[in-house]
This record gives sequence, C-alpha cells and structure tokens, in this order.
Amino acid sequence: MSELVEVNDSNFENEVLKCDKPCLVDFWAEWCGPCLMVHPILEEIANEYEGKLKVGKLNVDQNSQTAAKYGIMSIPSLLIFNGGKVVDQIVGAVPKKQFVERIEKIIK
Repeated sequence: MSELVEVNDSNFENEVLKCDKPCLVDFWAEWCGPCLMVHPILEEIANEYEGKLKVGKLNVDQNSQTAAKYGIMSIPSLLIFNGGKVVDQIVGAVPKKQFVERIEKIIK
C-alpha cells in the first residue's frame, strides 16, 4: 500500500524535482474543505499508480516558500511534475476521473 508523501520546503527538491518518476503534489491546508474532499481520491491514486507515480502533499500554511515559488493562489492546487518541471496543473476539487485522465497522459 503506497502512502502519500509529506513534502515540505526542505525536502521538495529531493522528493519531487529529483524524483525518477512523475510526481503529483497536492498544495493544501487543514482549513480547506475542498482539500479534505480530494484527500481520499489521492490515497486511491497513490495505491493504483504505485511504482509509476509519486503522490505528495504540501501544506501551504507551513511551507509558504515552495507555494510562493509555484504561484499557488488557490487551493487545492495539484501540480504534476515530470523531470523536475511542472507538466500539468489541476485547481480545485475535481472528480477522480479527471485526475486519472491527466495522469495517464503523462505516464503513458
């Protein structure tokens, strides 16, 4: 069972930018209702794509440096990184189907 990786300002480069597979990073906060709705979907995706995709969560309240670097203005914002670069972005709580469609394009 794959776990969601806690990503923060200090480990972002190693966990995400230097990762050898695509990474989906959820920029979220504890007080954000839609963020909490997305969480179970991300757990399912982490399990279903284990070995092909890393799924991380970055708390914007505790890691404002990284959130600012990527211009996060509203949450949840989910960025998909591949080869250290942002290749896609999903803003807001969307159905699992939309996540899967976006992920499939990148890991094909």
